[in-house]
Parts: sequence; structure tokens; C-alpha cells
Amino acid sequence: MTDIEHLVHLAHQTGDYDALIEQIPYARLIGIRVLRLGEEMIFHLPLNRDNIGNPILPALHGGVLAGFMELGAMLQLMVSMNSPTFPKIIDFSVDYLRAGLSRDTYATCQVWRQGRRVGNVAITAWQTRSEEPVATARAHFKLD
Repeated sequence: MTDIEHLVHLAHQTGDYDALIEQIPYARLIGIRVLRLGEEMIFHLPLNRDNIGNPILPALHGGVLAGFMELGAMLQLMVSMNSPTFPKIIDFSVDYLRAGLSRDTYATCQVWRQGRRVGNVAITAWQTRSEEPVATARAHFKLD
């Protein structure tokens, strides 16, 4: 069992994803957290002034929001397949639906297809209500 595979397994068993997140420098930088409700993972991006891209509104930087969603998709895929490595991104497409204001942001992911070589994940990010997303995205990952 690789170190990463062990961290994924341990995170899934305990519901504590901090050790796994510590292995991803950008996830540490923007402050991603994972909340677990039963078997469901909810990704949390706490309010952080360093993540603001438009200080006039103020609103999250679009790249931070996209990075948050991409990392959430990768972590969801890793946990769902008990991955021994980090999947590699092939394609990522994001639709910004409304301004991601300066507040806590959440995301959920759905693994739509997990073949032998490619995993497809749909991501929805919201701030106040899950029925009012600020962005949606689709990600394709190469699985090793």
C-alpha cells in the first residue's frame, strides 16, 4: 500500500481528510476542508481575504473557485476508488453562474463514470443554498 493510498483509506475510515489535504500544496494555500455527512463528502472553502479577486464587490477570484472545484473532484474520485495516486486532470470545464461573494463556499461532487482509465466528475459549488449554485463544472481525470 502506497503512502497516498494509506492516507486515502485512513481519511475515508475516520472522516478526517486533513492529512490527505496536507499533501496538496494548493489545497493548503486556499484552505480547503472536507465535511463528511454519512458517506457524503462536502467540500468547504472558508472565507479567506487572500482568495478575493474583486475587492470592489468583494468576490472570490474565479481561478480560486475553479481550483477549489477541481481539487474537490480529484479528492472525491480518490476516495471513491481508494486511489494509490493522485489522478491527473485531462479536461476541466467550469460555468460561472453568479458572483461567488466573499463568504464560505461549499461544493459537492458526483462521480458519473469511473472506467479503467478515465473518471468523470460533476461538481456544484454554492454559498448560501445548494439550490442556488455559484458555479458548476465537469472534470475528466486519467486514472493510473
